[in-house]
Amino acid sequence: MNMERIKDSFIFGVRPIEEAFNSGKEVDKLLVQKGLFSDTIKDIISQAKDNDVYVQFVPIEKLNRVTRKNHQGIIAYMSMVEYQPIENVLPMIYDKGETPFILILDRITDIRNIGAIARTAECTGVHAILVPAQNSAKINAEAVKSSAGAILRVPIARSFNLKDDIEFLKQSGLQIIGVSEKTENNYANNDYTLPTAVIMGSEDDGISGEYLKLCDSFAKIPMVGETASLNVSVATGVILFEALKQKLSSDN
Repeated sequence: MNMERIKDSFIFGVRPIEEAFNSGKEVDKLLVQKGLFSDTIKDIISQAKDNDVYVQFVPIEKLNRVTRKNHQGIIAYMSMVEYQPIENVLPMIYDKGETPFILILDRITDIRNIGAIARTAECTGVHAILVPAQNSAKINAEAVKSSAGAILRVPIARSFNLKDDIEFLKQSGLQIIGVSEKTENNYANNDYTLPTAVIMGSEDDGISGEYLKLCDSFAKIPMVGETASLNVSVATGVILFEALKQKLSSDN
């Protein structure tokens, strides 16, 4: 795969975008010309909001920079990946006779971090990455490039209610481990060979309080320097390679 040639995929024009929504295609973002409020455009915007698609109103000049063709004042950026519900992903893991290891990303908004995390996840055998539909970096061409294409090889589950999905994983027998500096439990003390979902929190304020309450245990990465915390993609790598080390030791 030539990473330099990967570009964001988009469609334009009222009818193609209507058909994309009606056929269930994954749309990441909608660009709409400012001041354009025909009934058809309003219907598309309504569909976008119903599907948690980000809608941005922009000058016509911005649309013209994307394409010089007849865009009719509306452009839709398509998702680079096909999202899957986590309730569909989990049975497939068990059907293969494998022990589930799910990575949950809570409000990771830096696209380069998403790419780096996906690259490490693919290298360490993570079965799926669960991301919230809102307040999360979009998986676009930049994410694919920064992951060296790995993000296309790891199932991505999109959650419209992350709390419910975490509870679903708990009820399905997975232990929920929250990576947090607010615990004294060393990350290596956890048994990652069990069915596991690891939560990595926002770069700004860590894991949301409502998700912390759902955790069965926690993991802290010890540090000796003066820097307050690791970059989230680096911290994720520490956890995932510990999990891989334990799995390989268990297999042997």
